[in-house]
Amino acid sequence: MTLTFTVSPDFNTKYLPGWFVFNTWLQRHLGVPTHFEVFDGFDELHRAMAADSIDIIYANPFDAARLVRDHGYVAVARPVGRPDEAVIATHEGSAIHAVEDLLPGTRIATTDDPDVHMMCMIMIEPADLNSGNVAMFRRDNYVLVAKSLLKNEADIGFFLAETFDDLSGPIRSQLRVLVRSQIYVINHLLLAHPRLGAQIDQLRGHLLQMGNDAKGAMALQDVAIKAWESVDQEDVEFMIDLMVALTVTA
Repeated sequence: MTLTFTVSPDFNTKYLPGWFVFNTWLQRHLGVPTHFEVFDGFDELHRAMAADSIDIIYANPFDAARLVRDHGYVAVARPVGRPDEAVIATHEGSAIHAVEDLLPGTRIATTDDPDVHMMCMIMIEPADLNSGNVAMFRRDNYVLVAKSLLKNEADIGFFLAETFDDLSGPIRSQLRVLVRSQIYVINHLLLAHPRLGAQIDQLRGHLLQMGNDAKGAMALQDVAIKAWESVDQEDVEFMIDLMVALTVTA
């Protein structure tokens, strides 16, 4: 049986070759064929989730909560020191200097990344803005969100914080951060489908020791992950409850 491995489409595309290397490492250590499936966007990913065709996934918090709660996926590990945060930014030359400066009709460039969009919508509430009084423009990735700001096609942009920080220097120097979330307790998670059975513990063991061999350490470096750590069921349930609460708030 060939396993299907995928990654949430919110990752920086410069790490795409690294995820192929990670998949090769995964295949070698699990001892079964593993196919790395790349999805162009969240709509495509969510169709695959609904079709129950994903065996292992590095999922954003929103999708991780859905997969654990609704499909019985098992949380295997999380990256060390990488909480998911969101950034709202504007063009450096903009007259907008704080969220409170935003007005109804504000043009927002965003992606279809559900947890980032949700966190950012909450962060614009102090300006009395909501989905009903702003103009929303969907972009395929965060680089295009940044370009929308540079081209004055949008007033503000929603970003995954680590992806914003990874933007090239020339692009980032033309942008100004208005607000950055400080939630600290939500993370991407590496999940496994329950049909993997005993392979789940095997996978967890390999991940937790990944940095101890040269090829594993190199694969981690290629996807900008320091190391993996185990995640308690209580932590997973807390994150699910938090994502539900944020969804209601947003």
